[in-house]
Order: sequence, then C-alpha cells, then structure tokens
Amino acid sequence: MKVLLLGAGMVAKPLADYILNNQIELTIASRTLAKAEKLIGNHANGKALQWTIDDLNQLDELIASHDLTVSLLPYAHHVTVAQLCIKHKKNMVTTSYVSEEMKALDAEAKNAGIIILNEIGVDPGFDHMTAMRIIDKVKEKGGKIKEFYSLCGALAAPEEIDNPFKYKFSWSPKGVIMAGNNGAKYLKDGEIVELPTEKLFKDPLKIDFPEVGEMEVYPNRNSLAYIDIYGLKDVTTMYRGTFRYPDWCEIMDAMKTLGLFTYEKQNFAGKTYKKVMARQLEVYPANIKEKVAERLRLPIDSPAIRAMEWLGLFSDYMVAMDEGSNFDLVTYLMLKKMMLPEGARDMVIMLHSFLIENANGSKEVIKSRLLDFATKEDTSIARTVALPAAIAVKMILDGRITDKGVHIPVSKSIYEPILTELEKLGIAMKEEWGLPINN
Repeated sequence: MKVLLLGAGMVAKPLADYILNNQIELTIASRTLAKAEKLIGNHANGKALQWTIDDLNQLDELIASHDLTVSLLPYAHHVTVAQLCIKHKKNMVTTSYVSEEMKALDAEAKNAGIIILNEIGVDPGFDHMTAMRIIDKVKEKGGKIKEFYSLCGALAAPEEIDNPFKYKFSWSPKGVIMAGNNGAKYLKDGEIVELPTEKLFKDPLKIDFPEVGEMEVYPNRNSLAYIDIYGLKDVTTMYRGTFRYPDWCEIMDAMKTLGLFTYEKQNFAGKTYKKVMARQLEVYPANIKEKVAERLRLPIDSPAIRAMEWLGLFSDYMVAMDEGSNFDLVTYLMLKKMMLPEGARDMVIMLHSFLIENANGSKEVIKSRLLDFATKEDTSIARTVALPAAIAVKMILDGRITDKGVHIPVSKSIYEPILTELEKLGIAMKEEWGLPINN
C-alpha cells in the first residue's frame, strides 16, 4: 500500500511517523524538500519530493500512483486534490473543515467507490468523534440532548505563560488572528444569538478547567450547523467555543476596536510603531500609550494596554516592512515574540458538557474532558491533529473503514475504531456521567 502526503508543515511529523512505522510506503511532496526529507529520515519505505500546487500534471501522476492521498495543504487546494482522487478512484483524507464545494463531490466520490474523509484532526475531528460517541449512547438509552457545549483550545502549557497575552503560537499566528475576525452564531435557551465580529470577544464564558485553572471561552463560528450534523433535534442550547487563558478576550477586543487586525494595505516606510498607532488613532504620537488607554476607556495598567506595550506597538522601533496591513504588522510582531520555543510544552484542552433528559424524565449532566500535553517527540497540537488522520489512513487501507462519499467522522463505523486506537496512544477523553444539573 502506498500513501501520498501533500505538505510537510508543523503537524505532519506524527502522521508520517505513524504511517512509516506501520510499514506503509509513504511519499511526502512538499514545497520545501528539506522538510519532507527530515520527516522521512532513514526509513527505507519513505521518499521525499519537491513539488508545488502549481504543478498539476505531477500531482495527477502522484495521485494515480498511490492508494490514498492525505492533503495537509491550505484548505483552498483540497477540492483540486479531491477531483483528481475521484478521477483516479483513490481515497483521500484531510484534517480541514469540509467546504460546500467539497460536499458537492459526494455523489462523484460514491460513484468512484472512494471515501473523502475531512475534519479528521482535533477540532474539527476528535471533537466530533468524542461527542458523537456520547450522543449515540444517550439516544440508544432513549434519552435526549437538551444542551451541549463543545469547547477546545490549543495553548502553551501553564508553565510557559510568561507574556501579557498568556499565549504562544505552536503554528503561524495568522490563522489564529484571522479566526478572531469571524463573527459567531449559537443557540442559547431556544434563541439564536448572532454576534458580529466586533462583539466576538465581549462577554467570554468563565470556566474552571481541572489541573489548568480558570479559562475564558469565546464562541467559535457557526454552532447552529452542528444541530443537524450531530442529529440534535431536541437541543435548546448548542454552543461551540474556544478556550483561552484569562485576559486574551480583553486584549483581542481592544486591538480589534483599534483596527489592528484589518487587511487594507498601508505605507509604513520610515515609520515607527508609535507613529503607525498615532496615525491609526489620528492623534499626535506623544504619550501614545495614554491616548490609546483613553480611546479604549481602559486603565493604563489594564491587560490590553500592557499587552500592546509589550508587543512593541507604542515603541520607537522602525516598522520592519515598507508596505502591508495592520494585520501583517501585528502578526509579524507576534511571530517574533510569541512563538512557542523549541522544546517547550504546549497542550490541547477539550470539554464537552451535556444536559440530558433521560427516558424516565430525569435530568443529568455528562462531562467529557481532554487534557493533552506535548511529548518529548511532538507538540500536543501536532499529535492530536495528525494521529486521528494517520489512524484513519491505516483503517481505510486495511478495509476497516468502508464508507464511501464525502464524510466527516460522525458515524459510528468511522469514529469507534479510530477512538479505540487513539486510546492506545494515550489520547482519550475522561467521561463523567450522572452529574447533578447544577454542573
């Protein structure tokens, strides 16, 4: 059996290790040959290729000559890969959200006799599988899901928190900040709550997470879609959210309010960060910190003001680029100052909280938690994204997953064998059933 892996980025290593260690032939095609070669190491069953998405002829040949393709490319390229997989009747796996264009390929994938399995990472992926395992058990007993909160965060471990943002990036900051420009929708007590982007960080939930401490949660995109995906016809609250350490939401809200995450191109030539901030506020640069605090109506020693000062936004340093957007400027500073150092621990935390109504009318709360830390070999985010996908690859090749068409891992035939295998690798939720409803 031969697997093609497209991309050799920050989550690729555990996936490559798993496939190679299971004696499956692996070809890694990447823009940067050295990255692919490093992942292959001295495995005789692996090979590295230099390739870019512009070379569709080579991609066509590569897909045709492998049994299954894993795409870790930016999500915009997945449909191109999927169309070639359909053409050559080859299975496909990706960890990204399934797009409408991808869903539209379902009938073609079924006709080709292949599975295109999307959202088989951590969030999305592990969250779907662990939620559906509980939802299906509740339904089997005649119960109903009335409320469901599904929360996840990829963060630095507590001992690494040494900056005002209380955050370090284990991959590029751009994706995290772009996600913060989304709005959100969720269902609360039967009412649809719709938050425009400017209100996303306004009123975070406060949740005490065992072994970590108090965390903030803000809503994640459109939770309403999951009512149908999870088959929750009786639900009155459906909320998907993102965990952060305290102060993150205040800081992000302040920076958004100042327009620091906007994408419009500007001229930064010859400007200091202080002067850019002054231009943004349309004020004179002197005492810029005080002027920002006043504009935001925040105390001068508030977390948001301290964070922006620490990042360098009030400084006399010259901006490192002549042209770009405020988004480019901020993410450049974050890349310099907020990356998780080599060898430092990150963690992934996840919480599912259900209010269920049993067949006899009684109510109970079910909670399911994940607390996963980096190992010596891999970051937690790489493990929890890559290993569900790697296991899915092996199970498709072994004929243990036989579903056809475009899927995400919400059916028992897909999630049960993958979760069982993940437990052997130390990635598992701790479930608590029968908790009182005040939980």
